[in-house]
Amino acid sequence: KWSHLTVHSVCLLLWKSLGGSSGHHATASHFSFLADLRMRHGLRTYELERSCCYDTLLLDEERGRLFVGGKNYLASLSLDNISKQDKKIYWPAPVEWREECNWAGKDINAECMNFVKILHLYNRTHLYACGTGAFHPTCGFVEVGQHVEDLVFKLDLRSLEDGKGKSPYDPRHMAASVLAGEELYSGVATDLMGRDFTIFRSLGSRPSIRTEQHDSRWLNEPKFIDVFWIPESENPDDDKIFFFFRETAVEGSQGLGKQTFARIGQICRNDMGGQRSLVNKWTTFLKARLVCAVPGSDGSDTHFDQLRDVFLLPTRDKRNPLLYAVFTTSSTVFRGSAVCVYHMNDIRRAFLGPFAHKEGPNYQWVSYQGRVPYPRPGMCPSKTFGTFSSTKDFPDDVIQFARNHPLMYNPVLPHGQRPVFLQTNVGYTFTRIAVDRVAAADGHYDVLFIGTDIGTVLKVVSVPKESWQNMEELLLEELQVFKVRPRGFVSQQQQLYMGSRTSISQLPLHRCGIYGKACAECCLARDPYCAWDGTACTRYMHNTKRRFRRQDVRNGDPNLLCSGDPQRSAVPEKKLYGVEGSSAFLECLPKSLQAEVVWTYQKSSTVLLDDRVIRMERGILLRNVQRRDAGFYHCHATEHGFTQSLLRLRLDVIYAQQADSLSLSWEEDATEPFHRKLWYQDFLQLVDHPNLSTMDQVCEQLWSRKSHQPKKKPLLLPPLSVKAKSHKWKHLEEKRKARSRRTHEVPRAERGPRSTDIW
Repeated sequence: KWSHLTVHSVCLLLWKSLGGSSGHHATASHFSFLADLRMRHGLRTYELERSCCYDTLLLDEERGRLFVGGKNYLASLSLDNISKQDKKIYWPAPVEWREECNWAGKDINAECMNFVKILHLYNRTHLYACGTGAFHPTCGFVEVGQHVEDLVFKLDLRSLEDGKGKSPYDPRHMAASVLAGEELYSGVATDLMGRDFTIFRSLGSRPSIRTEQHDSRWLNEPKFIDVFWIPESENPDDDKIFFFFRETAVEGSQGLGKQTFARIGQICRNDMGGQRSLVNKWTTFLKARLVCAVPGSDGSDTHFDQLRDVFLLPTRDKRNPLLYAVFTTSSTVFRGSAVCVYHMNDIRRAFLGPFAHKEGPNYQWVSYQGRVPYPRPGMCPSKTFGTFSSTKDFPDDVIQFARNHPLMYNPVLPHGQRPVFLQTNVGYTFTRIAVDRVAAADGHYDVLFIGTDIGTVLKVVSVPKESWQNMEELLLEELQVFKVRPRGFVSQQQQLYMGSRTSISQLPLHRCGIYGKACAECCLARDPYCAWDGTACTRYMHNTKRRFRRQDVRNGDPNLLCSGDPQRSAVPEKKLYGVEGSSAFLECLPKSLQAEVVWTYQKSSTVLLDDRVIRMERGILLRNVQRRDAGFYHCHATEHGFTQSLLRLRLDVIYAQQADSLSLSWEEDATEPFHRKLWYQDFLQLVDHPNLSTMDQVCEQLWSRKSHQPKKKPLLLPPLSVKAKSHKWKHLEEKRKARSRRTHEVPRAERGPRSTDIW
């Protein structure tokens, strides 16, 4: 019901399939892009004035609220619409703390603030919140009421407490925590310099306990990612807390320098520390390497060790959830990201395996072959596995063995021994993940929502190939929401909530309308959220009985499901002009990301690709247009044996001699309203000056050409000066308004050709 989000980003951009590109920066069209995202995809946003860095999101389903922590603020938003019904709490750091922070050499505006890092549901009426407090970590209780209709949202500033061991000092440092009952388990740096890293238990009635201090065998420069409370049996005394982090490996290969390994650590919830040794220290702490690798044909594996995020997906058995983890690689050879999924049985098996031990003349890490004391280190004191009622009753040899052997020899391997989703040598890396299990007509599917460092969100579904044991991942959508790096998000109530540096965004999980208006398009999408209802592609509701509902996520075969449905949408037509000897780009994008695009010329012959005709990501490029290239081009999408026509494009070629003669005869025929030389001349001006100011001037010239005023020379646009560029934004809105008035005042027959005819 909750997840921590750390974010670091700025603005919103266009969705890639609408014509944007994941690597492009925002322009003046940003606001129309944002409006299109809101209108077509249901995007809602929220931001606090004078705040930023929305590091923490907490979903409260019972109250229907999304609680947000940012710089100097706490906010309570409606889950239905985060842009409405907001409540805010201003929680700054005291002035004297800010001044002390500034004297220590920190930036008073960027670091010496109170960045809220921890938010947990404490009980039915309160939250527990912690912030950095200008390098003075501080925590407090937030009253939120017991019922949905309660409008209370209040922090008692008079009862704040020390946040050391709960919240980091530095807003840039990573921390993770979970509230189990009334006890807070945190992975955090507990000193000002960020060097004393610990797994710490606080709050509650039991004594505070931590990991061994300054012992690299326990923790070695860790970066904590997430932490979960997972029961192990029906007996609550067996409950364990699992920490996910990455750290510098003490067992790294010789001669390779520092290596980062992904880790999973466990502790027993009822650990009370030792009696004579490890007093107020964990006696049940163990850790193992978390492997996410691609097996190589030569026997060597390509490892992804930079753990970025973990998502716990509950199952019917609360003791055995699935754990989806996002990894990147620190390799300088290639850039890549991967998603691996882990079963709790595999995690428990690793912790029941041999311990890692350092021995021999070279002190190499090997599997410990000696006697392991009883009770086995890492086991919780309970009646389930023994007779000990407390860790303080453990024998000294158990305590000493636990202190010297916190590392397991066997790693935790992912399900299927390889990633479930992989991207290499692309322009982005994965940063966050949320997973939703969806009930479809032919089974249950896990839909992955993956955030990237360039602000895109990938929607991926696991689909069985030959059997449910052999899965493949299909990329359904790629939506650009932020400019860079949405560092986390959560799905709940069929909504996706994402954090960035400047705003919070909300997006529906299902957007069936983007898949077109035909049965085949809806079927080929293979989106488990969507189905064809006989007239449109709409949301699939598993528990409702609708006669005409059609869905086939596993196969996506429109020949079977849509054989009786006529193609509703007509094939769009487009006209394109190319100049002989120049280049021309024929653009065509299928709605399905799995479809293969095929181009045909004059309906029959397939367009052959060579050095002159090149396939691009968004179409084909004719590098050297020839006269024989003129004619009709047809773009088809082929998927699962089904072929669908997407576009009919007519290419007209302007001969080189004709272009020259048109240019020379400009002054002789300047009054001809629809002469082709004007199209060519206007086109060249836009190519030479691809900016909004020039485009406005060319369009004004074009639309006023039929005013029958004598013109001896065309308007030749020189390159924009620095001064002109600096003023173009100032006059842009005024020009648009004037152009709009002219467009409505001048009859269509007197305006000149439409923009679609020009292009």
